[in-house]
Amino acid sequence: MKTLVLALAMTAAPLTAFAAGCNWGQEQVMSCAPGTTYDADTRTCVATTS
Repeated sequence: MKTLVLALAMTAAPLTAFAAGCNWGQEQVMSCAPGTTYDADTRTCVATTS
């Protein structure tokens, strides 16, 4: 009986993560500190020159 419960729990765990709405495939937004902007080439925040 314990094996059956464990098997059901292990099967249900990934399904609950999927139902919670994981962000797979969605673009994430990078936020930088004031006075800096995101540089896509270096993938870092760089100081903004005015």
